[in-house]
Parts: sequence; C-alpha cells; structure tokens
Amino acid sequence: MKKVKIKDNEGNFVEVDIKKFKKHLDEYHQTGSTIHEEKGHFFKIDQEFRNKIKRLYEQE
Repeated sequence: MKKVKIKDNEGNFVEVDIKKFKKHLDEYHQTGSTIHEEKGHFFKIDQEFRNKIKRLYEQE
C-alpha cells in the first residue's frame, strides 16, 4: 500500500492509497470531467488529473 498526497479542489493536501484511488478512477471516472469526493475533499477528475494519478501510480 503506497500513500501519496494529492491536492483537492481547495488546494489542501489529502493522503490517499494510490492503488485504490487509481482503481476507483478507472472504474467510475474513466472519461469526461466529473467530481470525486474522498474523505470530505472534492477533486475535479479530468484527463489531466487522470494522467497525474497514472504517473504517481507508475512511480510505485
């Protein structure tokens, strides 16, 4: 389990398990632009964000 810190829409850092987070994005936020809530924080999920998460996942 690898934890990383990513910024939410408000600029706050939130620690997430990158494997679980990427898996969720792959299942529920594959295309387009959506909003994801995690631990009370909101993230705009678009292709740029998905690419960022993919890079963090691959660094594991």
